[in-house]
Amino acid sequence: MRTHTQRLWFLSLVMAALPVVARDRVYHAASFGIVPNTAKSQSAVMAKAIETIRSEMEKGDKATLILGEGRYDFHPDDAVRREYYVSNHDQTNPKCVGVPLEDLHDFVLDGQGAELVFHGSMMPLSLVRSTSCTLRNFSIDFDNPHITQVTVTDNSSERGITFRPASWVKWHIKPDGNFWATGDDWARRPQYGIAFEGDTRHIVYGTSDLYCPISNVVQTEDGGLCVSGWHDRRLKPGTVIALRGWGRPAPGIFMTHCTDTKLLNVKVHYAEGMGLLAQMCEDIILDGFGVCLKGKDDPRYFTTQADATHFSGCRGKITSINGLYEGMMDDAINVHGTYLKVTKRVDDHTLEARYMHGQSWGFDWGYVGDKVQFVRSSTMELLDGKNEIAEITALDPSPTASSRGMDGVHTFRLRFKKPVPVEISDQEGYGIENLEWTPSVRFAGNIVRNNRARGALFSTPRRVVVEDNLFDHTSGCAILLCGDCNGWYETGACRDVTIRRNHFINALTSQFQFTNAVISIYPEIPNLDGQVRLFHGGGSKSAVRIEDNVFETFDFPILYAKSVDGLLYRRNKVITNHDYPRFHWNKNNFLLHNVSNVSIENLLYDHSGLILKEVKLQ
Repeated sequence: MRTHTQRLWFLSLVMAALPVVARDRVYHAASFGIVPNTAKSQSAVMAKAIETIRSEMEKGDKATLILGEGRYDFHPDDAVRREYYVSNHDQTNPKCVGVPLEDLHDFVLDGQGAELVFHGSMMPLSLVRSTSCTLRNFSIDFDNPHITQVTVTDNSSERGITFRPASWVKWHIKPDGNFWATGDDWARRPQYGIAFEGDTRHIVYGTSDLYCPISNVVQTEDGGLCVSGWHDRRLKPGTVIALRGWGRPAPGIFMTHCTDTKLLNVKVHYAEGMGLLAQMCEDIILDGFGVCLKGKDDPRYFTTQADATHFSGCRGKITSINGLYEGMMDDAINVHGTYLKVTKRVDDHTLEARYMHGQSWGFDWGYVGDKVQFVRSSTMELLDGKNEIAEITALDPSPTASSRGMDGVHTFRLRFKKPVPVEISDQEGYGIENLEWTPSVRFAGNIVRNNRARGALFSTPRRVVVEDNLFDHTSGCAILLCGDCNGWYETGACRDVTIRRNHFINALTSQFQFTNAVISIYPEIPNLDGQVRLFHGGGSKSAVRIEDNVFETFDFPILYAKSVDGLLYRRNKVITNHDYPRFHWNKNNFLLHNVSNVSIENLLYDHSGLILKEVKLQ
């Protein structure tokens, strides 16, 4: 006869053998006290709700947190603080995080139309160390953006420029006559800006980054602000100027160390950095994602302080479809890795290497087993052979770094499985590229318009498809294939790029970095004459394919290419107009430096009285 203890022991064995029953958990925000339209800060209760959900989830469970329509306010005072090192941003820590999503799996944040509105200086949302998560149906905005919008009301050669701040702007004139904009926990004296046409919202032709000397300000009888020392005939009455600085402390959405993430119908109306920054992530889908205004009647003309979306050191596949990107102070999408610069050769298997750019350091760069290759910075030529990381150590982590010791790091020591090429030392510039963390990209069905600098940037050796997009008044070039181991230190060479069925309207209304044509293939190569091996392309006679696109343009440059092996341009239509005066230094439709295996076919032009050039090889 079994004893009671034996029966319990037998029952425990049976229970352990049974399969775990996964549950779909649904949480409503109101049950945690997260209530819309109260003007109260939701930062603390949101963080507590997420912690509760995480603690209750068991292996195999799925969870959904539903917010519901309405406005939810978040303030920094009761927000959680996190030490995050964010690629291509200012490494200021700690950061106040409104919605901290960390260590979650099979989790859905469903806003159902919720408006998340932030105050002061904050990181609105983070998604960290999470898998199979979905963010959907909500928007991110700030109550009082750090960009200051003003409208020119008068421009007189005698009086100077008079402007009026937008109704939501908080401002004052100091006793020294300087104009200051203020917020809950910030104050700015803006001296630079981007000018928009009042009626079309296009960036004003030929203005680029404006210097705005707003000093000796005098208030007029009708409430305007007159700056006697500010003279610029391009800024006609009705021009709207987004006065800005160069800081970018935090993106609207920060993702790091995540796998299989979906962002569906999420809109970022403003962020103090980029709209979305993802680093060291794998497989991301953006569908209906937008960095955009709130519609045609939105009184604002600007969105984010920098790029709309940015992917640094990611892998797998990045899919960005059906999006709207407008009014941002930089590019719609930028995909790249980061070169480390070799600073010391320790021995034949070991190097020390460092993050170089002031806004890109402090985060993981690679792991044991990752494949790497080496590049000579002056010519951007790859050295023979690839290698593999056998050991990687952070030499200068943050004092508060995690147990892995990578947070806050500038310099790594890397030991490789095979000997390092003998020519690599700290006496000449060499970079290390991580080939493991490089994604394929599909950018399709998106609208990019009325933004500063450029449209879409790609620096990845894996397949890139850019198709069926509208690039409308991007101000700089529409598409850039780059690569730079000298300034930005953003990898790497493109090997397989298709650009097809896109519609380009009046790019290049201003001059910005790397904007030599509507499509610009421009790796940064200090010693181009000394280069033997070409940077982009290779292995195919059509590594970069540009086909079946429509270019509407007022100026000459269509395609600029430097250091490319394998370039095909065919069945593209060019429609010329006289919307703006021609000004670009590049007077050629096609200007090519150090290229091979080039095919330019089926040239289709609607001349409309504009003299067009042909191909110029240099």
